[in-house]
Amino acid sequence: MTFGDHRTDSGIEIDALYDGTNLDGFDSASKLGAPGQYPYTRGVYPNMYRGKLWTMRQYAGFGSAKATNERFKFLLKAGQTGLSCAFDLPTQMGYDSDHPRAFGEVGKVGVAIDSIEDMRDLLDGLPLDRVTTSMTINSTASILLLLYQLVAEEAGIESSKLGGTIQNDILKEYVARGTYIFPPRPSMRIITDIFAYCNEHMPAWNTISISGYHIREAGSTAVQEIAFTIANAIAYVEAAITAGLEVDEFAPRLSFFWNAHNNLFEEVAKFRASRRIWADIMRNQFEAKDPKSQLLRFHTQTGGSTLTAQQPQVNLVRVAIQALSAVLGGTQSLHTNGFDEALGLPTQQAAKLALRTQQVIGYESGVTDTVDPLAGSYFVESLTNEVESMALEYLAKIAEMGGAIAAIENGYMQDEIEQAAYDYARSIDSKAKIIVGVNEFVEEEEVATEVFPIDPALQEEQCERVAKLRADRDNSAVKERLSELYSAAKGDANLMYPMKAALRANATLGEVSDTLRSVFGIYIPRG
Repeated sequence: MTFGDHRTDSGIEIDALYDGTNLDGFDSASKLGAPGQYPYTRGVYPNMYRGKLWTMRQYAGFGSAKATNERFKFLLKAGQTGLSCAFDLPTQMGYDSDHPRAFGEVGKVGVAIDSIEDMRDLLDGLPLDRVTTSMTINSTASILLLLYQLVAEEAGIESSKLGGTIQNDILKEYVARGTYIFPPRPSMRIITDIFAYCNEHMPAWNTISISGYHIREAGSTAVQEIAFTIANAIAYVEAAITAGLEVDEFAPRLSFFWNAHNNLFEEVAKFRASRRIWADIMRNQFEAKDPKSQLLRFHTQTGGSTLTAQQPQVNLVRVAIQALSAVLGGTQSLHTNGFDEALGLPTQQAAKLALRTQQVIGYESGVTDTVDPLAGSYFVESLTNEVESMALEYLAKIAEMGGAIAAIENGYMQDEIEQAAYDYARSIDSKAKIIVGVNEFVEEEEVATEVFPIDPALQEEQCERVAKLRADRDNSAVKERLSELYSAAKGDANLMYPMKAALRANATLGEVSDTLRSVFGIYIPRG
């Protein structure tokens, strides 16, 4: 067994000792500043967690809307302070539950949402005017956002009072995850339509959560995670400006979504460096005047790909370390994974333990008593500088290619991630990197762990539900609303308005998606 070569996951070599010589020429006034002030290295708010802890937003979603609603209420009762919803693959890909491509996937990795009826069940009895909701949805983000708004309106809640986030980050889907529908350029049109719509009707809603999480899950390094994500963010800002929006109209509602892995200090450095890079880009490249436009506010989720099926209880320790890195790095909200998620969806017990992990850090550890407690550390500041420098090199290279969309279309980001994933796998195989329970400290016999059950009758029930909806609704009205959406998509009108009218008339998610497919086509990746 070896003890590694003292490099971070991004390949940064770590010295045995750090002192003042590692920070020669370091100007703390310009590189750090004060918390809540440019360049926001030390945090986006002056008091950070001294006044209010981060939002504890546990990810949930499985099976039917009613079942997920019950899990939401369980987590709120256990002390969760925000909602976070996962959707099944058919919902993510714009297919109704009775579509042939949905077979075997309904309710598996998230909740099935086919129509406004499902959204009503999902949100039943929840205080939408007092709790914020995050929805991990991309290609169909516009549809889910409008369904959420429609149900809130039915409950008499003003849209201006709705708070939450849609992920809505389609570029990373082409890079890392694959739940895309349309080609990049019409997808960017939908995103900028959302920006404009929310600026007018839902000003408290975060219109996009630009996600490094799935880039990291695909195998990227920490440096690649922030570099590629910020490159995508630049593309979104450019697209919105091209569409006629002023930067300070939409930029304050941009948010980010980072992963947290096991190398605690590199993760802390990554979070701090990302804030500094983004603040500089927004102030100097895009000339944003509103300080809120310069803030990199982010949600963090602990690393799903770091969890092991072997000795799954050990994942509790991994998750605690990862969550600590997010808090020390200044996250605005946090999801902690269940220890059993390498085996299936989290059981209720695992979900509660994951939430309790956050609560122990927040209320018992003392790390929230002062803002940015690691600031000024020779090691942490040196590592933050190194992560920043390497990320800026990637950003410069992507800019030379013509930006993120061009880099995605020619496969650059995908190739870089694939190589990083390969290198990481080799390091485990060679034992240059030790994974407890996998390549060292292995147990011959594993203790059986409870696995979350999936109801096999769910798909049939969901298919019957959507069939009944189609039979009971005014189909002529649905056809007319979908025709209006088709015409809008052929032109240049904001798509959110005809889409909302169609959904209000009981058009399904699949029908709305099919209407847009008929105009925009589908994306087929390179060879």
